[in-house]
Formats: sequence, C-alpha cells, structure tokens
Amino acid sequence: MNICAITMVYKDYWALSQWYAHYGRMLGFDNLYIVAHGADAKVASLCPRATVITVPRETLEGFDRRRGQVLNSFADGLAVSFDWVIRTDADELICYDPELYTSLHAVLETASAKSMFALGLNVAETLEDDVLAEGQMALGHRRTAVFSGHYSKAWVTKRGTGLWRHGIWVGPKRIETAVFDLPRGVYLMHLKYANIDALETANQHRVDVGNMPGRGLPGAAWKEADQTAARFYARLAGFHDETWEVARDHAYATISADPVRDTKENVLRAKSTVFEQRVTLPEWVAATFGDT
Repeated sequence: MNICAITMVYKDYWALSQWYAHYGRMLGFDNLYIVAHGADAKVASLCPRATVITVPRETLEGFDRRRGQVLNSFADGLAVSFDWVIRTDADELICYDPELYTSLHAVLETASAKSMFALGLNVAETLEDDVLAEGQMALGHRRTAVFSGHYSKAWVTKRGTGLWRHGIWVGPKRIETAVFDLPRGVYLMHLKYANIDALETANQHRVDVGNMPGRGLPGAAWKEADQTAARFYARLAGFHDETWEVARDHAYATISADPVRDTKENVLRAKSTVFEQRVTLPEWVAATFGDT
C-alpha cells in the first residue's frame, strides 16, 4: 500500500516542522508534499526531503474555496500514483492507538469507504507545561486535551474523492447513503493551542489576513484570532476533568451516531459538537508519537 501526505502552509513554521517530522516517520519523508502559498525558501529548508510546490499568493479573495480547489486537484493527481492521500492542515497530526493498530497502513486496511474520518482533539499547553525546545514533538510534552466535533475531520482519500468543509463532497445522489467511516482508535490531534509562543506568532498573521479588504476572506476565527484563543483557554480552565476512556467513548458515540448530511453543499461531515470535558492524553500518545 502506497500512502502520501499533503499540506498547504504559509509561514506557520513550527506547525510545519511538527507535520514534517510526524508524517515523515510514518510514511517516509520522500512521500510528503507541501504546497507553499507564496514563494518561501524557508519551507524547503525546514522540510528538505519533501516535495515543495509553490502557488501564487496574488489574491486572498475566496480564500477557503481557492485553497480547497487547489488541494483537491493536487491530491487527486497524487492518487494516480498512491493508494491513499492524507491531507491535513500543518497543525493536524493523525495518531492511532497502538493496541489496535500496528501502523497507519493497518488503519487504512480497515477502510469501508474511499475516505476516512478521525475523532478530533484540541491539544493544549497549560501553565504547568515547559516551553517546547526546538525540535521537540508537541505530543511528547503535552498531555491536556479536549475532544472536538469540529476537528473530527475527513483526513485521507482515494482517487475521485474531494475534501470540503471538514468533510467529503459526495454529490447529490450519494449524500444520504455515503459511508461515514470513523474507525475506533484513530485521532486527529489539533496542535493550534499546544504551543503558546507559536500561536501568538500565527495569530498575528491570521488577524492581518482576516482584516484585509476583499470578498471571501477567512471569517471571525481569523479576524479575531487572538480573542478566539483567549476564549479557548478560558473555557478549558473551566472544564471538569474526565477520564480518557469515558470522554473518548462519549465523544465517539456522539460523533459517529449522527453525522451531518448537508444536502445544500452535498457534504458529509461530523457534527460540530462542543465537548466540555478536559482529558489527560494516555501514555501511548507520547510513547508512540513523541520525541524519538
């Protein structure tokens, strides 16, 4: 089974380094593809064995739609040569429970559709955590997380399947019957809140872009990125602690029971359920996906 991974990035260097190290270890660094949104020599220097493709950054109007079209087209081209194409944002790492799967290949061998979803978590830095040193993997040093319906995203596809709005585009004839393949023990670890220093740098870029003049720019999450982050940390502090097993089973049952079948956009996706239980990541996360 041949698997590759693709992401698109603009100056999010810390997250990109995490993405490159994580997927390179699992798939081989030569099977990584990075779309640089604007010329940036630092991307290639941080990811020396990946294939880097530069696309123009002349306009940011229609940001999400343009970005989605570029990545879907590129991923579908890669799927001519690869059995599966992983596509995540640079701050999203797919992990699997080693008691259930021996590898990412083993995960994909269980597929019942041409795409797969993962149960999402927001991984967070807390006051007790040390600042990450250069080269350290966040999943080796961050233990606090919250399950997230919003980040229970589609993350891998076969040829002919496009990702859209955190789900998959299935067309009007299949919207009611398309398989929502959410395997147990597979997680999308969202690292946006796992490194406060990197978050502050990234948020300044998001605020700048979100407040530019033009149509179709990213919404309030970018316009008010710093406020969005502050609200996340405030809510996190107020959540009650729950065991990993109880919170995991509740999140899985909730997300898998009733996915959204959007007949307007013809998109199958997870419901954006907000979970309010703070969990400690199990030891296998750091042992399997932390520092080598």
